Amino acid sequence: MTADPITTVFLPVALGFIMFGLGLSLRIADFTRVLVMPRAVIVGLACQVLLLPAICVLIAHAFALEPALAVGLMLLAASPGGATANLYSHLANGDVALNITLTAINSVLAIITLPIIVNLSMLHFFGEGKAIPLQFAKVVQVFVIVLGPVALGMLLNAKAPALTQKLAKPVKWLSILFLVAIVALAVNKDSGNITKFAQIVGAACLAFNLVSLAVGYVVPRLLGLGERQAIAIGMEIGIHNGTLAIAVALSPLMLNNPTMAIPPAVYSIIMFFTAAAFGWWANRRLRGSAGAPASGS
Repeated sequence: MTADPITTVFLPVALGFIMFGLGLSLRIADFTRVLVMPRAVIVGLACQVLLLPAICVLIAHAFALEPALAVGLMLLAASPGGATANLYSHLANGDVALNITLTAINSVLAIITLPIIVNLSMLHFFGEGKAIPLQFAKVVQVFVIVLGPVALGMLLNAKAPALTQKLAKPVKWLSILFLVAIVALAVNKDSGNITKFAQIVGAACLAFNLVSLAVGYVVPRLLGLGERQAIAIGMEIGIHNGTLAIAVALSPLMLNNPTMAIPPAVYSIIMFFTAAAFGWWANRRLRGSAGAPASGS
């Protein structure tokens, strides 16, 4: 794919704006909250950083994805959650404070974990001797497009909270429009392969999404965390930042591979429906637990 203004200018600007909007919702307290709920944060981060990439590799092999598609799916596993996860968690009565803390910490960790996971994925699926476009030197670029706008948003939130409150709604809607535009761009860039890959990629993305939601909910519950915390972690892990994954895949400065953008684009569509269904189920279960009589144990 040759470089063009859409990928070299629009993608960084759109992603930067979305991450700026995320920053508007964050405060320093969201990072220090880990001291208040260390166990829940550690469980959520372990599921995100350790379990999901391993599960994603198994799913890629199970569906016999070609290397570029497999790496595209791994991009999702390496991408943090986003503001959408916070919204869905709120609607499902999850622990939104935990969501915000996980989003904040994951956004910072992604600067290190994303290049590592992508490099290892390239080696695993393409084999030894293949060039790895996303070298560790690209960490600086990931830092600029991920953490830079988040830091600006946080700074504005701290210095001008009244202005931040006024900006919150229009920024949220513009972020949604940018997200739709980025997904459409990813689909358009590799439209010739969409039909070819649609069925197998759709099935793999759905499987990964369902497993992500399940791991995010079940593992915390097995480790003794509360229902609302499990809902929050489920949303955080099930709703990946597909925008970041698409930007990394399409950017001429990074992977420059439109085929790798297909799984994040498809996933970004699927996750809204599955997360809504998960939220409905979890909310109903939470209400049922609250209304149930206390047990004797």
